[in-house]
Amino acid sequence: MTRRRDDELDDNSRFDRPRRRTQPRTKDRPTYDDAVEGFVITVDRGRFTVRLSGESEQRNVTAMKSRPLGRKGVVVGDRVRVVGDVSGAEGSLARIVEVLPRDTVLRRTADDSDPVERIVVANATQLVVVTAVADPEPRPRLIDRCLVAAYDAGLDPLLCLTKVDLADPEGLLSIYRPLGVPYVVAARGGDLASVRQRLRDQVSVFVGHSGVGKSTLVNALVPGATRATGHVNEVTGRGRHTSTSALVLELPGGGWVVDTPGIRSFGLAHVDPRELIGAFDDLDVLTVDCPRGCTHGEAEPECALDDAVADGRVDAERVQSFRRLLSSRERAEGD
Repeated sequence: MTRRRDDELDDNSRFDRPRRRTQPRTKDRPTYDDAVEGFVITVDRGRFTVRLSGESEQRNVTAMKSRPLGRKGVVVGDRVRVVGDVSGAEGSLARIVEVLPRDTVLRRTADDSDPVERIVVANATQLVVVTAVADPEPRPRLIDRCLVAAYDAGLDPLLCLTKVDLADPEGLLSIYRPLGVPYVVAARGGDLASVRQRLRDQVSVFVGHSGVGKSTLVNALVPGATRATGHVNEVTGRGRHTSTSALVLELPGGGWVVDTPGIRSFGLAHVDPRELIGAFDDLDVLTVDCPRGCTHGEAEPECALDDAVADGRVDAERVQSFRRLLSSRERAEGD
């Protein structure tokens, strides 16, 4: 019998798994010179509908996010660059290879203790808070919180009142008049010229709790939108969710509307209350004499806003209204 040599027994390399023969990675990345620009009009289970920019004819393409984007989120309103099949034909699929810088970002959290921010929409210019004056009853605290989110995101706020045939809107308007929040009235079946004027050439996000008539208004403004509408529960006084995802729709007279699902809360964990004063230039300039760390709230003992009210430099109702918005970040919202 032939004995095996010791060096053969010690040669463990013979038992190694064969190495995969792969080409070395390169630092060169595709330039995507042939990519076309567009913006995301809706998101559904990892598929993005993108409206191509600069097209003579309306063309939407379905796209997926490319792997190089990693965990970078793509949301409704994002301006993107896409490659691949951009024909828009049924069954075609393009790839989003780049998300362009965002001008604005409207965020919310599940509640004020949730550190996870959820982006509602990107690149909007106006936040339209749709609220009924009755059936369901208006929720001023929710309106306040939407306004805080708008100011924080750098969006122009607009209050849109519906169901004005059921109650006098003056009581609600008097709350927001000191803040200078503009408003429009959208009567069911009435003339919407004033609403269209406010929306023209804007990217307007519609928010509001369920049952206020938001989807009904969108259907009236955008022929063929066919957004589902619901009703208000007679027992709870709350509406049923009808819209299930955000959708960008083009207005016939120019501009875009972003219809969002009805909300029952608007968390503001992402908002720093100390930064809110920056949205009110006339109040901000008065706070230069505030002590370091002043939040400009009601309980601040040496806030310069109090001195400005005392000597008549600013209206007391405006300061009180600002502080109401400030406190909305610090309390749980309710009906």
